[in-house]
Amino acid sequence: MAPESTPKKEKKDKKRKSDAADLSASIKPQAVPPAEGTASAEAVAMEVDGEKALKKQKKEKKEKRKSLAAGEGEGEEEDKKAEFSVPLDAISPIASPLAPKKLSKKLFKVTKKASKARQLKRGVKEVVKAIRKGEKGLLLLASNITPVDVISHLPLLAEEAQGVEYVWVLSKEELGQAAGTKRATSCVLISSAPAKKTTPKDGSAPKAGPSAEDLADLKSSLEEVTEEVKKLESSAGIKY
Repeated sequence: MAPESTPKKEKKDKKRKSDAADLSASIKPQAVPPAEGTASAEAVAMEVDGEKALKKQKKEKKEKRKSLAAGEGEGEEEDKKAEFSVPLDAISPIASPLAPKKLSKKLFKVTKKASKARQLKRGVKEVVKAIRKGEKGLLLLASNITPVDVISHLPLLAEEAQGVEYVWVLSKEELGQAAGTKRATSCVLISSAPAKKTTPKDGSAPKAGPSAEDLADLKSSLEEVTEEVKKLESSAGIKY
């Protein structure tokens, strides 16, 4: 006859079984990497590369957003720095029509676009030469130029020419900045026609000109501000 099991022995057996179950549960099976060159290995590699590319794309998007935000902030700061205060007694009595602040900002933006597109004439000599050659566009004159005799003949020259409108802006310093020069500028002419491509004298390839989109943008902006200039009344006083 088999010996009867005692409660003590049963307790020991239960304990051994529970310990064995705990041990097997704690040991996790290790994943065996697939052999190189197999289809499963290539699939794993593609999945890893895809995850890396996705992370890189997200990181680039974040950096782009930051740079755009920083650029907008810098642009606002530049606009604030670009503002100059001109005393009323420094404004020429013949400065009419004088563009108000809102229109002046638009004019300076168009001037910057024209400078990049090479459709801008700076200074009295260049402006006079261009108008006499028959170039059409918008003439901007600085109201705080002294002596004003330097540019007093330009409004009459613009009136006699066909297709040239003129308007006075408050500050020669702001006009110079918009024209892309470090010095103050007395006058600029924004040409309505694109500049002709010229071949360098040394025979090298000509520089790449502005894109069609930039030219179209400049044209529409110039037409918009020109229409606003035409609506200005010469006799109306502009308060700053």
